[in-house]
Amino acid sequence: MTAMVKRYSSFLLVLVMLGGISLFNQELGKGVFDITIMQLKEMLLVIPPIFVLLGLLDVWVPKQTMVKFMGKGSGLKGILLSLLIGSAAAGPLYGAFPVAAVFMKKGVTFPNILIFIGAWSTTKIPMILFEFSALGAPFALTRLLIDIPGIIIIAFLLQKLMGRDEIEAIYEKARAQ
Repeated sequence: MTAMVKRYSSFLLVLVMLGGISLFNQELGKGVFDITIMQLKEMLLVIPPIFVLLGLLDVWVPKQTMVKFMGKGSGLKGILLSLLIGSAAAGPLYGAFPVAAVFMKKGVTFPNILIFIGAWSTTKIPMILFEFSALGAPFALTRLLIDIPGIIIIAFLLQKLMGRDEIEAIYEKARAQ
């Protein structure tokens, strides 16, 4: 029981704070509660399809294939594939992390995983199409020309700044799941 309380201490703290806010300002407390319920519903609609696709990815795509296309020695091909998969992905950013964990199990390099997450968060195709129509081509192209090299530079910079031990620890946690 103590381990469970410790594990969910942040959640419990926020719950107590929400209760405290509700005591002083019921309208604000109700608003926070309504937003929380809305976000929970959205998560429950997004997460199951992501896990189904992850299961299929895990079963249908052999590790050797992932290593060949996105693993060590994949070079530009791995970078482009990471950008493409991340840009074509659907759903909120928290959906990218389970996919990244499966990629780690399949032998995808750390920079390619970071590029995938960066692409998921900033270069989604529907977002780009919206920017072209609403904000114009110069804005959309400028943002892409800044974001794509930025994502790649940050990915390789993070790999250099983190030690091999830290990266291996992250891979071990992914394998343990």
